[in-house]
Amino acid sequence: MDQRLKRKLLGFQRNEISEYHIYSRLAKKIKGEQNSALLRRIAEDELRHYKFWKSHTQTDVTPAWGRVFRYVWISRIFGLTFGIKLMEKGEEQAQESYTEVLEVIPEAAPVLTDEDTHEHELIGLIREERLSYIGSIVLGLNDALVELTGTLAGLTFALQNTRLVALAGLITGIAASFSMAASEYLSTKSEGDGENALKSSIYTGLAYIVTVLLLILPYLIIPNYLLCLAGTIAIALLIILIFNFYVSVAKDYSFRKRFTEMAALSLGVAALSFGIGYLVRITLGVDV
Repeated sequence: MDQRLKRKLLGFQRNEISEYHIYSRLAKKIKGEQNSALLRRIAEDELRHYKFWKSHTQTDVTPAWGRVFRYVWISRIFGLTFGIKLMEKGEEQAQESYTEVLEVIPEAAPVLTDEDTHEHELIGLIREERLSYIGSIVLGLNDALVELTGTLAGLTFALQNTRLVALAGLITGIAASFSMAASEYLSTKSEGDGENALKSSIYTGLAYIVTVLLLILPYLIIPNYLLCLAGTIAIALLIILIFNFYVSVAKDYSFRKRFTEMAALSLGVAALSFGIGYLVRITLGVDV
């Protein structure tokens, strides 16, 4: 075996033993016996793969402990599905290396098939509450972004006073969050899912009100109303960016398409509302 191929196999070994420790640690910490059993099963696969590569390299390797700690904590903070799928996405870049190895070690095919299909199937069986209510979160988040970004843009030019805009936006946003939560509760219950109606409404309301607070923040700390509006739009785009990255990883959605749609909708409504605020101010002759 040449040194170049051996380095490649040692890299595979390190990856497998690192993921064995990641899945093993998550299996001990995660709630729910089904998820825990699935993680233990994947960990066993990773250890078996490690031993396979070791049989060819005749060398022991240590885990990449930094990677282990990083993905364990990402999974605990942002959710099991997100953490695991984010980690697995990094492996997709190794497909060309796998192809090269197969030419030299054809018996590695079952191991690579496990990596490509079996483990992904197991990951798809993981059940996580926050992802079950992603639709409710999207509803609250998207509605708050569109409505409040537009409202703040209109109020900014109509009032030209950061404190008044913050006050009006806060009152409007909090009232709207309660309204959206109530609507989601009634909608979910009317579909015959009374058991999850309350949780759906809570996720919708929380997503809405957190978004409201973030969008209003510039008006509480920046004195210039135009800079406040720019700050609000920047925060809106950042929220859209982070949320769509999370969803694209956790749910395997297209990041670019969803980001473009949400950003265009929010900015379009903001621009239209800004124009309406200007017209209302000129037409009514309001001067605050």
